[in-house]
Amino acid sequence: MLPTVKPGSQQPRSAARELLDLLAGGAPAEAFTGPATAARERGAGPEELADVDEATASALRIRRTLSQHRRREAELAALFETASDLAALRDLDAVLRAIVRRAKRLLGTDVTYLSLNDDAAGDTYMRVTEGSVAAAFQQVRLGMGEGLGGLVAQTARPYVTGDYQSDTRFQHTSVIDSAVGEEGLRAILGVPLGMGSKIIGVLYAADRTPRAFTPDEVALLSSLADHAAIAIDNARLLEETRAAFADLNAASEIIRTNSEAARRAERAHDQLTDLVLRGGDAEDVAAALAEILDGGILIHDAYGTELARARTAPLLPPAPAVTTSRTSGRAVCRNGIWITAVLAGPELLGSITLAGHPELPDADRLLFERAGVVAALLLLLRRSVAETEDRVRGELLTDVLSLASDPGTLTARARRLDVDLNRPHAVFVTHSEQAPRHRLQECAAHSVHAAGGLAGLHHDHVVIVAPADDPGSTARALAAELGQALGDPVTVGAAGPAVGPAALGAAHTEAHRCLSALRTLGHTGQGAALSGLGFIGLLLGDQADVDGYVRATLGPLLDYDARRGTELARTLEVHFAQGASPSRTREALHVHVNTVVQRLERIGRLLGTDWNAPARALEIQLALRLHRLTQNT
Repeated sequence: MLPTVKPGSQQPRSAARELLDLLAGGAPAEAFTGPATAARERGAGPEELADVDEATASALRIRRTLSQHRRREAELAALFETASDLAALRDLDAVLRAIVRRAKRLLGTDVTYLSLNDDAAGDTYMRVTEGSVAAAFQQVRLGMGEGLGGLVAQTARPYVTGDYQSDTRFQHTSVIDSAVGEEGLRAILGVPLGMGSKIIGVLYAADRTPRAFTPDEVALLSSLADHAAIAIDNARLLEETRAAFADLNAASEIIRTNSEAARRAERAHDQLTDLVLRGGDAEDVAAALAEILDGGILIHDAYGTELARARTAPLLPPAPAVTTSRTSGRAVCRNGIWITAVLAGPELLGSITLAGHPELPDADRLLFERAGVVAALLLLLRRSVAETEDRVRGELLTDVLSLASDPGTLTARARRLDVDLNRPHAVFVTHSEQAPRHRLQECAAHSVHAAGGLAGLHHDHVVIVAPADDPGSTARALAAELGQALGDPVTVGAAGPAVGPAALGAAHTEAHRCLSALRTLGHTGQGAALSGLGFIGLLLGDQADVDGYVRATLGPLLDYDARRGTELARTLEVHFAQGASPSRTREALHVHVNTVVQRLERIGRLLGTDWNAPARALEIQLALRLHRLTQNT
């Protein structure tokens, strides 16, 4: 308490006023000793000096209280500002820099900084600094337990040191000590950043001179660290929310895209299905699909036979790709070509090939796969029609060859199938060692349908009746065509031409004998008529064409003799009769041996170099004798 002012005494009042002025002006603590010093200098009495000292002590307590209030006000203001930053969080680094900056201002340190733990690397790294000047310090990484910060991150407890370099409580490393030394730090305070029980980093305050941090400063830095942890957690939640929204938007876009793709595929599927149901064929489907997908389309059956093609050159789908698509039920890509199997349940009906689209979007891939369903419908309808037509044609073929009814009725039935039995037809009997008989029948029917012929199973062989003027050459062409389609040699015996059901039945018997001869002679995979089998055909044929056989065998030789008046045919006949001996032939003909040799060379040029091979020589000898017989009759 200040003393009561006595009349005529103004000094105590002056000391009290001066102390109040110092409080009002926020003067430093050392300025409050001024009134007591002035009272002693003017010789104030003991009682007055005691009053002045008591007033000074009260003023200093008030000053400390005001300073604490102001500091608390500043701390609260900083915390409110930090909370405001968190409420308007947009940039995590900006918030963390503001927290570090406020910590530096409130604690009055030279440097503040914040590090975050790296769980993958098992250490902690510098994230934000304020007041730092050393690049090495700003990039330093601390292992868990290393240095003051590593210990705080590991133990989740605050640590403080007045002089780090000389403090033996911490695990010093050359990297950390070098970075701290380069920054010139001495006193360091570190507090943990915690999210629940998990420590995510450390907040630091440091001075370049030795210093003792108070418990209040530790508590203040810890409060700021809590805010920093909240900022980091909010940023994580915000990032997760943004990512979730992005994923949701992406999912929505995928759903929209897939929905549009499904609608497009459905429209295309309806378009193609309607095309098939209106009577469109494989060519129509291929053209429509090529237009929809803007690429080349090929449709093949299960055996690899091309059924239709649009906008591309011929291309055989790789068998492994068709198998993979059949197994997976999905389109597959091989060397830039897409293939999808055409299935009816587990049965493979064929395949569709798409060329010109090495990269196929999912929407187009779905559409391409759905086209396989339409193709399956087309091929099933096609097969059903073909089976019905083949059955009708096969029944007619059997009736014609067996002469099951009068010729007029059979001719009328054939005419309804666009087959004119009044035209010359040849009969072809086919055989394959390995290919299934039903597959041979399918290929045969496909081969002769456009020519107005018949094909079917008769007496355990696939038989064809088709218009042909030269059965032998047609048989050779059929053998090659059917063998290529089946991938297995096909032997074809032919006979004809014949007109009318009765003649066709006889021609079938001859064609069957021709097939047997071809197989017996080892001519598998070939086609011929009996006339093309030499004397074998002559022996097996119902009507022996002697003149035809002689002309086919000796024609060039006989023509040469007729034009030149030579005797090459007689020379050859004598040569065979004399056991192919030039000397004996010379004696029989009464010519020089060189003449015989020259005539034989000429014969070789006319008949071919194999004229004296055993099989050919036998045919030539038979032809020579028949020629002599016909000339003598």
